[in-house]
Amino acid sequence: MPEAQRREMARRSMQQLFMLFVEVLFTTRLVRIDTFRRYVELTDFQQVLQLLLKRNQGLIFLTGHYGNWEILGYVLATLGFQTTSVARPLDNPYVNDWLLGVRERKGQRILAKKGATAEIPDILSSGGTVGFIADQNAGSKGVFVDFFGRKASTYKSIALLAMEYEVPVIVGYARRLNDEFKFQIAAQDIIWPDDWKSQDDPLRYITQRYTKAIEDFVREDPGQYLWVHRRWKTRPKGEAPEAFD
Repeated sequence: MPEAQRREMARRSMQQLFMLFVEVLFTTRLVRIDTFRRYVELTDFQQVLQLLLKRNQGLIFLTGHYGNWEILGYVLATLGFQTTSVARPLDNPYVNDWLLGVRERKGQRILAKKGATAEIPDILSSGGTVGFIADQNAGSKGVFVDFFGRKASTYKSIALLAMEYEVPVIVGYARRLNDEFKFQIAAQDIIWPDDWKSQDDPLRYITQRYTKAIEDFVREDPGQYLWVHRRWKTRPKGEAPEAFD
């Protein structure tokens, strides 16, 4: 990619991040059960809504740091679907408490990333929905899968949970439309238990597939992705890290 294009993408990515901060300020005022259609387009989302309505099995919902990732859980909660999202607390306790209040305003429950594994099994086994942001570097203990043509360390826990509880994995996104407070919410992919049961390496298959789904929706508008994350920071054994700085 030419240097000028890279700089423009970096500028747009930071612009989108600051737009997210402002949008969070207005979400609780604007997005209500009687108004959400003004701001949200649900695209090819019928199958997801049916799964949420049935509540006969647990669900794992994934997204990435793309568009307005905060509004996904908020809209589902506004529609009456109880979800539990796993998130790392922010370093600033005052900002963290404020954001937690926004996230939980409509009934979405937030679990701190550290220690969440103690509660997630009960949620999935009782037919609940657990949400993750699944595009961060997993360090030396992750499984390496392809992301934009490079190996990226990715958390094993999501695939392990899907395998243990035999639940679908839904990969979705909230894409900002025309740089306005309007969003397209859609499911990029649904990974069913039958899709991975016949695979030689189900853990790698699930992890690669949901990572590819995140890559696919990022490619639609790469400027909405939070590229500041060092997604490729950890390298496979024997590969020089400096080659990917």
